[in-house]
Amino acid sequence: MAEEEKVVLLTQEAYDKLKKELEWREGDYRSEIAERIAAARAEGDLSENGGYQAAREEQGKNEGRVNELTVKLRNAKIMQAPKAGTVGNGSVVTILLAGREKTYVLGSRDIAVATEHEVISPESPIGAAILGAHTGDEVSYKAPNGREITVTIKEAKPFEA
Repeated sequence: MAEEEKVVLLTQEAYDKLKKELEWREGDYRSEIAERIAAARAEGDLSENGGYQAAREEQGKNEGRVNELTVKLRNAKIMQAPKAGTVGNGSVVTILLAGREKTYVLGSRDIAVATEHEVISPESPIGAAILGAHTGDEVSYKAPNGREITVTIKEAKPFEA
C-alpha cells in the first residue's frame, strides 16, 4: 500500500536549496560515489574490501535522499505567508513563552534549510494553537506532558529569505 503523499509547503528559497541539493546528488556526488566503487572493485576481493562496502553504503544513502527530495519537490507548494500581524504558514513568529521571548518560523520542517530560526510545524500542539492568531493574542495549548501552556503572540511577520 502506497503511503499517501501530502503537500510540502516551502518558501521559494527552501525549494531552490532542495532543488540544488537534488541536482548535486544526482550529478557530481553520484558520479563521485560510482568512481569510488569502481576503484574499490578494481582492488579485487570485494568480501573483505572495506572501501567498497563503505562506498556501496554511501550510494544507498544517497539514492534514498534523492528519492526523498524528488517526492518533496514534486509535492511542493510555494507558500505565501500571511500579512504582518497574522500567524500562518510562512510566518516568522515571536512569542512570549514562560517569560522568555522565542522566535520561530511556522511551517514545514523542510524550510529549515532557508532560515536560522527554529521551525514549528503547524501540526504540532503549539503550532496548531498559534495558527491563525494575531499579534497581541494569548493562546493556550496542551503540552505532551498534559500541562496547559499559554503563550502570547508578540509579533508575526511574513518570512523573507
